[in-house]
Amino acid sequence: MTESTEHPLSGLWKPTHLQRLYYGPSSVQKHLLECLPSDSSKAFIITGSSLATKTPLIKQVEDLLSQKHHAGTFTKIRQHAPIAQLDEATEIVQEDSNIDTIISIGGGSPIDSAKAISHRLHEKSGKYLYHITIPTTLSAAECSFMAGYTKEDGVKTGVSNPELAVHVIIYDAKFAMETPRSLWLSTGIRSLDHAIELLYNPTSTEVPAKQLVLTAISTLFEYLPKSKAEPNNQDYITRLLLAAFSSLYPFGTNVKGGLGLSHSLGYALGSPYSIPHGITSCLTLAKVVRLKAEDPETAAQIARVLPFIGQARSGDDRQDATKVGDAIEALVKELGLPTTAREYNVGEDQVPKITKLATGQEEGQLYDKVSKLVQSVL
Repeated sequence: MTESTEHPLSGLWKPTHLQRLYYGPSSVQKHLLECLPSDSSKAFIITGSSLATKTPLIKQVEDLLSQKHHAGTFTKIRQHAPIAQLDEATEIVQEDSNIDTIISIGGGSPIDSAKAISHRLHEKSGKYLYHITIPTTLSAAECSFMAGYTKEDGVKTGVSNPELAVHVIIYDAKFAMETPRSLWLSTGIRSLDHAIELLYNPTSTEVPAKQLVLTAISTLFEYLPKSKAEPNNQDYITRLLLAAFSSLYPFGTNVKGGLGLSHSLGYALGSPYSIPHGITSCLTLAKVVRLKAEDPETAAQIARVLPFIGQARSGDDRQDATKVGDAIEALVKELGLPTTAREYNVGEDQVPKITKLATGQEEGQLYDKVSKLVQSVL
């Protein structure tokens, strides 16, 4: 049952339990300690090895927390959050009953890992951890209450519970400046993927969801090329972090099902073939938008994007939605990002497997259309 309709215009939006969002350069230095749930809180840091060994960021946070609040740091989180690392980190956290807070620093994998660790801890002890996150990419994992991770067989899975939503987000441009440019830009396309698919998700609300994602789309189209040209411009970085927030936070807690086909394809292509999710969005989003333009109701929503990216609507929703797909592909190319998976060496014999994973089907009209789309990606 939907909780949002176009005719009549009606809906229900339920927010997560997010308590604070700070943004701007040096926000971590200024606000991290006041975000802890109590003066006696013990916080455990979850991050990846690159941030821990190639940047000063993790040491800065550890020093800020000091012995009073720092309970430990786990730096082994890898792309797509393999379950073995989750098991290891959960065991460490479990051993210290004083830990009440988890601080994730990085992109989608550390953030999702922190949520998954909190979920596992709750299963064992009945308590969730207070989650503070410092995102360094535009993946927007901080905006959902879903925690994706990779099983031993390489297939992405996850858990979903509103209790896993983060409590505090700190967008600090000084932290995001350390992110490699290709990762930064490709996760920007991931945010665009969130925004486009939330726009046409049949259960997303007009306010705040659709209104916010339209502004996010406008910002991403304007500032991703600017950020590529001036990668150390902190104002551009902050604007893009806020666009990432606007692309997914209005999902709320009551949108039904997954976001859409591009995300489903991303999961099917991502962890099984070691393709980062930012790149999967570069490969699939434009093509999915063109496919979705064939459906009148979906095309009507996608066509709303044109004025937000500097183009006029023609009144033909299918034509306008197709133009949006073309504009997305042009943006990906302008950013120097891939539009095919050739460099990842995914064989054409994988098309049936990928299509089945993405659609849940083995035959039929949708299967045939998606199969052709996947072939064009490879």
